[in-house]
Amino acid sequence: MAQCTIATRGSQLALWQANHIASLLRARHPGLEVELLILKTTGDKILDVPLAKVGGKGLFVKEIEDALLDGRADLAVHSLKDVPAELPSGLTLGVVPRREEPVDVFLSVDFASPAELPRGATVGTSSLRRQAQLLALRPDLRIESLRGNLDTRVRKLMEGNYAAIVVAAAGLNRLGLTAPKRFTLGPPDFLPAVGQGALGLEYRENDEHTAGLVSFLNDPDSRDATDAERGFLAGLDGGCQAPIAAHAVMLDADSLRLTGLVADLTGGRVVRREIVARRQAAREAGLELAKAVLDAGGKALMDELYARDSG
Repeated sequence: MAQCTIATRGSQLALWQANHIASLLRARHPGLEVELLILKTTGDKILDVPLAKVGGKGLFVKEIEDALLDGRADLAVHSLKDVPAELPSGLTLGVVPRREEPVDVFLSVDFASPAELPRGATVGTSSLRRQAQLLALRPDLRIESLRGNLDTRVRKLMEGNYAAIVVAAAGLNRLGLTAPKRFTLGPPDFLPAVGQGALGLEYRENDEHTAGLVSFLNDPDSRDATDAERGFLAGLDGGCQAPIAAHAVMLDADSLRLTGLVADLTGGRVVRREIVARRQAAREAGLELAKAVLDAGGKALMDELYARDSG
């Protein structure tokens, strides 16, 4: 009997995502045995330090990729925004299923939007990208690091630790979580993380069996959009230590528009550029846009951020 072992993190959201893909695989391939291999990643173990301070790339994927490489697992189901732009040799990000809307959500018990927050209110997020864009809207806000699984973050809000938090809409929708007040922060005013809202299915490059099992799940629009965004990330050589955002949309069957930005930590300086390109050259468009952003002042901003972290 055919088998497929899916490697996944153990958070409620990661398990939802892995089980979602497993159920689609079982429905498509009757008789296929699908099991989960649950692993703890570095990012799951270090919860008392902001991600930017932990440093490095692949904090939520390395242990999972190791399981693919050594044969313990056949397939990994990732939140695509956690996957570095460059993959280990021997692995491929072969499939991107249909993407959830790539927007952030402002959640609060008492306040309907960022504009309604009292002066100096405390907002929780572990993302420098969210921090910079929030402070660009409201420089008076106090941003505090908020780590942990999505359900934990929402619980901390409900317990009164923050006036508001900002999280990804995709995770809330998948887990059915919300708060009394909910406000969408989305493009063009508030750009998402690279790959936000999308899943990435990773497997060994030479594993034709697994490639054949999952190919039906690939969504060309989601694939091209995230290829462009990931090209932008690759061109910046960016990680968790810099506020980086990107958003690609399909214009028609042949072309897409990609918007990308780099900011300082206060949102006071933002370098933002846009490009229209052919879908067949999605990744190249991302690389080209990254160069434009770096040349327009993004390089100086990123150099400052990395110097601060290493100092």
